Amino acid sequence: MTRHLIVRREAEADITNAAVWYESHEPNLGLEFISEVRAAIQRALNDPYAFPRLRAVPEVRRVLASRFPYRVFFILRTDSLVVFAVIHAARHDRIWKDRIVEKQT
Repeated sequence: MTRHLIVRREAEADITNAAVWYESHEPNLGLEFISEVRAAIQRALNDPYAFPRLRAVPEVRRVLASRFPYRVFFILRTDSLVVFAVIHAARHDRIWKDRIVEKQT
């Protein structure tokens, strides 16, 4: 089954902010970060059930970026995969949980 990819504005901001930070520390590192996040998202699109389910309703799963310590959180729907947060591994899970609550109200 082919799912549509939706990247929410908040997740795009997460990616952009991290890429800018990496780029400020080393040239091209920001682009490498974006490439790694894209690869993680592609892995999720290819086989979303291979990644741990963190919540049942809505069905939230997480995929890790390979080279960078970032977690990509997504909601799995019948016809789409919705990326709603890209968060550094050192940050608290409250961030993605708060985003789920905000979208449901």
